[in-house]
Amino acid sequence: MFPPTAAAVLVLSALASAAPPSIPITKYAGPAKADSYIVKLKDGVSKSSHIARLLSEIQGTDSSVTYKWDNANTFSGYAGVLKGSVLDFIRKSSDVEYIEADTIWQLDYEGASAEEFEERSESVSSVAGLAARATGGSGVIVYGIDTGIYTAHSAFGGRASWGATYGGYTSADGNGHGTHTAGTAVGTTYGIATQATIVAVKVCSDSGSCATSDIISGVNYAYNQFKANGTPSVATMSLGGSASTSIDSAVSTAISGGLHFTIAAGNSNVDASTTSPARVAAANTIGAIDSSNAKASFSNYGSVLDVWAPGVSILSAYIGSTTATARLSGTSMATPYVAGILAYVLSEYGQVTPASLSASLKANAQAVVTGAPSGTTNLKATLW
Repeated sequence: MFPPTAAAVLVLSALASAAPPSIPITKYAGPAKADSYIVKLKDGVSKSSHIARLLSEIQGTDSSVTYKWDNANTFSGYAGVLKGSVLDFIRKSSDVEYIEADTIWQLDYEGASAEEFEERSESVSSVAGLAARATGGSGVIVYGIDTGIYTAHSAFGGRASWGATYGGYTSADGNGHGTHTAGTAVGTTYGIATQATIVAVKVCSDSGSCATSDIISGVNYAYNQFKANGTPSVATMSLGGSASTSIDSAVSTAISGGLHFTIAAGNSNVDASTTSPARVAAANTIGAIDSSNAKASFSNYGSVLDVWAPGVSILSAYIGSTTATARLSGTSMATPYVAGILAYVLSEYGQVTPASLSASLKANAQAVVTGAPSGTTNLKATLW
């Protein structure tokens, strides 16, 4: 028989070994919001029950839940400022699948020089296509998940509205990126789907920084609106960054629920399979080409690209006045071009699954792109 002291040591050792290990916190490249985390719950876990227990732990602390992503949510989890004992509670919870630091991404695009100017007639491939723009996109909604939209701009003819703002920012586009991309998708002069409506979903600051939790919230908003109104819809995201499981999950869930997505491949001249949400297989991931159909020097590439589109010196609507324009370059500019094509096609042929529309996009594209690395498509998106 063990002496009492030895028995006590054995009992304590057994209890220690039974304690659940702390769940690691995944931190991606780049800065993160201080003490802010995204928590993914395991499948089958009751979010309401978990949140109730969490709120009990939070009482009397300086922690808080920022987003719960309720309703027909795209992400089974939540985000918040989580510190000390509250974070410890979450890290030891058997309800939790993973935890991510709330990474901040930065929009990446540039102004264009005069010699790079690309005529917007490149938007479509024929005179018939140009004429079709006059009625294209009617009955379809595009969600611009970006820096917001200057909704009063004449390019939108009253078809732009404000949907939601996340991150505590002002409900206005103080950057111009979101207005420019919106103009390429649906603008009367520079867009493709000139009769589609567009909804501003602001997830980035006026300086172009975008927190992961705000991006997920924007995706969730667009998806909830789509499920509520049943209108054929396209979400366009001219943003991205290092790999993020949480953003990939939100986008993938929205696509599986019927919401079409166009995603920028990125502007680092690297394989896009290393970036989110460009690497989401079900999304339409877009690379940028110049007016000669050559790969833009900055554009990401790789097997995850679905098609290429014009992204060098693109003229579109901008902030500052109701008639302001700017020329910008980037996969950010190529992405809404394809969003406009998808909106136009949905208007013409009705709602189809994202997989079906993506297949049609590639089937009708032109194999004309040069300079694409091995293993990357040479298909340029065209209107059909």
